[in-house]
Amino acid sequence: MDTSQAVYDAVRSRLSNCDVGSAIERVCRDSFDISHQVAILAQEFLVTADEQRRPCVLFRPRIFIDGNHWCALYGDDLQNGVAGFGSCPAKAMEDFDKQWRENLSTAA
Repeated sequence: MDTSQAVYDAVRSRLSNCDVGSAIERVCRDSFDISHQVAILAQEFLVTADEQRRPCVLFRPRIFIDGNHWCALYGDDLQNGVAGFGSCPAKAMEDFDKQWRENLSTAA
């Protein structure tokens, strides 16, 4: 009992002259620093926003199998529409995005 009282008195005398609020604030700031997570979240938001601007997302072409490839088609047919082809739906959508950005003279 005497030892614990001595420890209590020693700790109390040391803490009596400090600003406990600023000490707790500093420890919380150091322990719960989320700046890295905020940076990662901001980067993920930019990637997601960029994906949302893709032509295949905005215009939602029909996707179907054409022979041994997938076709992403926006329009009534291949002659009057924009089409992308690939070995899987994702590659067809990537090709669709590429074809969407091509000039008519280079696509023909």
